Amino acid sequence: MFIPSAYAQTAAGAAGGAAQGSGIASFLSLAPLFLVFVVFYFLMIRPQQKRMKALQQAVEAVKKGDNVVTAGGIVGKVTRVEDTIVEVEIAPNTRVRVVKSTLTDITSPNSKPAND
Repeated sequence: MFIPSAYAQTAAGAAGGAAQGSGIASFLSLAPLFLVFVVFYFLMIRPQQKRMKALQQAVEAVKKGDNVVTAGGIVGKVTRVEDTIVEVEIAPNTRVRVVKSTLTDITSPNSKPAND
């Protein structure tokens, strides 16, 4: 009867001692997760933020005569620019009004296609 309680006390004492040194071990077990997050940030999140910033600046600087592509795939030439709306000529005498934020690509009219 006395022996099982002695074993129980010894096991509890040993477990308490092991819990004190586990702080460093738990930090080291989280280090790979932290490393994956840092790599993910520099390879995925940061370049995407740079592309979005460049696109926003290009959309704000769109002017008459620029060639644009909308999110819906419509390609045309800008004929009029307002605050939030751009008028795009998609065919001779066919103009549509699109929201500036739907523009996905802006090129200058002087640039030539690669296959011409």
